[in-house]
Amino acid sequence: MTETTIADHGVVGDLQTAALISTDGAVDWFCCPRFDSPSVFGALLDEADGGRFQVRPAALGYHTKQVYHPDSAVLITRFFTATGVGEVVDFMPPLTGAATTRHRLVRMLRCVRGRLRFQVDIAPRFDYGRQAHETEPTGQGVLFSANGSRLALHAVREPDDDRLAEAEVADGDVRITVELTAGQVRGMVLESDPDGPPRELRAAEIGELFDRTVGFWRSWLARSDYRGRWREAVSRSAITLKLMTYAPTGGLVAAPTMGLPEQIGGERNWDYRYTWVRDASFSVGSLLGLGFVDEARAFGGWLGDRVRERAGGPSGPLKIMYRVDGTSELKEEVLPLWSGYHGSRPVRVGNDAADQLQLDIYGEALESIFIADRAGMGIPLRGWQAITEVLDWVGRNWQQDEEGIWETRGGRRPFTYGRLMCWVALDRGIRLAAEHGLPGGVARWTGERDRIHEEILERGWHPGRHAFVQHYDTEVLDSALLRMPKAGFVAPDDPQWLSTLDEMRQELVTDSLVYRYDPAASPDGLQGEEGTFSLCTFAYAEALARAGRLDEAWQTFSKMLTYANHVGLYSEEIALTGEQVGNFPQAFTHLALIEAALSLDRALDERVRPARR
Repeated sequence: MTETTIADHGVVGDLQTAALISTDGAVDWFCCPRFDSPSVFGALLDEADGGRFQVRPAALGYHTKQVYHPDSAVLITRFFTATGVGEVVDFMPPLTGAATTRHRLVRMLRCVRGRLRFQVDIAPRFDYGRQAHETEPTGQGVLFSANGSRLALHAVREPDDDRLAEAEVADGDVRITVELTAGQVRGMVLESDPDGPPRELRAAEIGELFDRTVGFWRSWLARSDYRGRWREAVSRSAITLKLMTYAPTGGLVAAPTMGLPEQIGGERNWDYRYTWVRDASFSVGSLLGLGFVDEARAFGGWLGDRVRERAGGPSGPLKIMYRVDGTSELKEEVLPLWSGYHGSRPVRVGNDAADQLQLDIYGEALESIFIADRAGMGIPLRGWQAITEVLDWVGRNWQQDEEGIWETRGGRRPFTYGRLMCWVALDRGIRLAAEHGLPGGVARWTGERDRIHEEILERGWHPGRHAFVQHYDTEVLDSALLRMPKAGFVAPDDPQWLSTLDEMRQELVTDSLVYRYDPAASPDGLQGEEGTFSLCTFAYAEALARAGRLDEAWQTFSKMLTYANHVGLYSEEIALTGEQVGNFPQAFTHLALIEAALSLDRALDERVRPARR
């Protein structure tokens, strides 16, 4: 097999954590018991010492294909060999209640044609490989333990199966071989923090778990009211976002991974296993657009809790990101012994950007609250009081320099996008107060809102570039500003905006793919380059549609769909070679896909209606 890439993976999860599974049947990323817990299997970031749980044919010379069971988060990896066809069916039974340390990863082995001998290798590496483990085989499975953490491997077998499976232990790792013929189903269940020793399961038991898991996902997806042109891509994005939601709090992680590089071999390797205020805010509009009211309400509840806590400290009422449980301690450290994905170091745990000042989050938060209110989700009185405090803070602090949406580490700047979203925050607060007769400093907010508008037109517009620019001290463009028309700051067909869009096409767009900005022209404090940003490409398609450039928007969107991996997932960026890079799958990209699809559908439908009349 060739070297595994980021895109060579599907993802399964139980709404509290997730596992990445390669097209070669290897679980090479799994953190437990939460998304942001230390890894148990981490071969994705260190092939030799990260740990993995692999199922594959024992004989070489096979090839594989991977697909999701329709309308579900159940992943099927198929093996085609000289003696037969087999598959491993992977899923995690969903957990919709309180946080728990008990999670189950089911790996169902099936021979569908001929005969197939499976080889199963289980090599856990607890706490990012920093904790040695003990291995205790039993007649019913294997117990792995390290520093208080335990994993039980429950065997799936029938009473007369002694001749089917063989097991051996070497250096604490386990290898099992299982020979099956057409129609036979066996497998194993990996359980964290089990309440007893490994136990023997029957094939019928995991068959019932499979049916219930598929039923959960299909029942959930049936609540979508999306009937547009891109149902498959939109549905897969919706399922992926649901998979990356921490059910106990409603927080959406930016990605279930850490350390996957924006440039192979480079240093832009960040930990994304946390909930960004920005992502959670955008998710409200996207999910409401699909009809997922409960999820939007949960995200809104998570955001409301953060607003009321006012835990941001010196950088404002809000932190830019939080752990999945709502706490905000995210101290960044390096794993010095890990080699990194394809040699990309350092491998970081935690994220020091949590303490940055990023003013745009206040606009995104207020926009989501405004959208939720329009959808009938009322604002409690205590919530409005907290919102007024946020708006007062924005009114006093919008003129500060900041690190900006892209979390640059090259110093603070007067970013235009941050100013824009402060305008949005105040504008939405003013409108909420007016529509509901709520108390607040509306006169102050209105004055500051208008001052922001005037300043952006005066200093954010660069006459020489004929465009709105990244910050007041540069002529560099920034694709974050693609949200200007959607925010209502400028009409989508305004000449200044259309000129900006044309300039972006010249400087930031390459064959429909869009860069965030040019790091060479606007140093961000980091070495190396990066790929095109998938979120920005979908945002560009949406901006084109709003500007009436429908054919160009449609082509841009269609081309971007070709960069999805084999099961419809996207990482953060696309490299020059077309390879997916950055953390994977990325929530922001899938949110932007949904938003672009909804906007394009509306615009295309409007174009068809006059023709029909």
